[in-house]
Amino acid sequence: MKTLAIISIPLLIIIASGCGSNDVPQAATAAPLTQDTPPSAQAQTCVINLDTRRKTFDEKLPTIGVILFDDVLMTEVTAPIDVFSKPREDGTKLFNVVTVAETIQPVATESGLRILPDYTFDDCPKLTVLVVPSAYDMTNIVRNGQIVTFIKKQNVNSEFTMSNCAGSQLIGESGIADGRKIVTYIGGGQELQKKYPALTVQDDRTVSFVEDGKFLSSNGNLASYISALELLEKMSDKQHRAFVESYLYLERLTGWEKLKRQPK
Repeated sequence: MKTLAIISIPLLIIIASGCGSNDVPQAATAAPLTQDTPPSAQAQTCVINLDTRRKTFDEKLPTIGVILFDDVLMTEVTAPIDVFSKPREDGTKLFNVVTVAETIQPVATESGLRILPDYTFDDCPKLTVLVVPSAYDMTNIVRNGQIVTFIKKQNVNSEFTMSNCAGSQLIGESGIADGRKIVTYIGGGQELQKKYPALTVQDDRTVSFVEDGKFLSSNGNLASYISALELLEKMSDKQHRAFVESYLYLERLTGWEKLKRQPK
């Protein structure tokens, strides 16, 4: 099935006629809906003002960019966004947090949640941190030259590059971390080392997070919070990390067995 995306500056109008994604034609102008438009077509129309979203971008702040692609693991996208989007306790904004994909089309995560990218690979601002998540099947993603090229390009200027789970395969394919230590999902280390011998793959059975120079990596899934929080502390301070952890109720997650209400 196809999805038709019609761009009208500064509005993006998406008319959903199916469930496709990347091979989507784009038109320069949008035909306005009229009273004669069938109700079914009106119900499937979404109008999004990208200009409003981009006006919140502060060029003076560091920018965290998360790559999106089909069937990306939801938690590995939302965890760094969850962590870095929190302001300081006094309300001060510390980071721009954006998502980036090949096109301005909704990207479906493996759970079915659809995310509209903030930028494309072509108009993405300079990133301070590049976050590389994963999918359950990385075969076609690793073969996608546009994604690999974007990673190489951003890595030239980024201060940190972070991979979660099998995002390590994109790091290996790009060659940007050759000779560096890295960890991947639990059970994937041997395959990663065999495929990308230039990487120094750590034992994923005992290691959840690795930092080597500007490169950070984790097992992914909820361990993506570990890598995000470790980097957050490095880019801010321990006090802000503690505030974010309390904001997220992480102590309730780690100690939930003690907090369960016992039946009377």
